[in-house]
Amino acid sequence: MFSIVDRLGAAGVGLLILLENVIPPIPSEIILPLAGFRARAGAFDVVAAWGAATVGSLLGALILYGFGAWFGYDRLYELAGRRWFILSSQKDLDRGHALFDKHGGKVVLLARCVPLLRSVVSIPAGIVGMPLWRFSALTAVGSGIWNAVFIGLGWYLGENFEVVEQWLGPVSYVVAGVVVLAAVVLIVRKLRARRPASTARHRA
Repeated sequence: MFSIVDRLGAAGVGLLILLENVIPPIPSEIILPLAGFRARAGAFDVVAAWGAATVGSLLGALILYGFGAWFGYDRLYELAGRRWFILSSQKDLDRGHALFDKHGGKVVLLARCVPLLRSVVSIPAGIVGMPLWRFSALTAVGSGIWNAVFIGLGWYLGENFEVVEQWLGPVSYVVAGVVVLAAVVLIVRKLRARRPASTARHRA
């Protein structure tokens, strides 16, 4: 990661952020402060680093948005109606679709500033068919803010930019835990919803 930034400069920052959006375990919380630190040292222009990071964020988000659009809501809805699909029910999808229709813009904008969710949110946006121009604009704004904050931290902290990792690490774990817990709740709800139907058939 460090060698890519040093070799490719601002373009390397953009490439890493693109990959981070598609492969969330790559930590933008480390890449961006590093970019700010290297920009302060004169390796490349800080505005160029911010622009490349924002473009990389948008391109990565569009890849996941495209996957969601290709998969489609109808296909997901059909899967949710099958017994073996335990991630969600059709009722949950209906609620989620209604929520996204009403507050989708806020969800996308705010999620771009939350670890893990900043990548994942692109998929449901594509699935529900959020207009591409709106998704792109919200993603660019949210990503631009996120990138500016962390590049600025790296610039400000200088050689101590690793301090960012020390306090963001626990936060990332908490967010990941919340996401996993939400998934578990959805699975439990799906399994409980099956039981009455199974019991009724057994009694009959």
